[in-house]
Amino acid sequence: MIKVSVMYPYAEGARFDHTYYRDQHMPMVKAKLGGACAYYTVEKGLAGGAPGTPPAYVAMCALICDSVEAFQAAMKQHGAEILGDIANYTDIAPVLQISEVVVERSDR
Repeated sequence: MIKVSVMYPYAEGARFDHTYYRDQHMPMVKAKLGGACAYYTVEKGLAGGAPGTPPAYVAMCALICDSVEAFQAAMKQHGAEILGDIANYTDIAPVLQISEVVVERSDR
């Protein structure tokens, strides 16, 4: 199992529409990725580690997928539409990382 993290670095004055991201973009991403994506999470940055500091990332999502190959195949087919939607909710360039999930839930 892999996790595709998409992170949007905080920048003073940058635009990010959290409602559009949550209600429009991410459901569209899940629909386009289909079976390649088991589920996703969405996070909204609130604060940095020190009191009064901004978050490192204004928003993040995680796509939980079976494999890198499945994710890449789905993105090859639908990536242009997914990436083309970014301008509808932000002017921040996302940072992407693909990781192997070693522990999915610590409560099990």
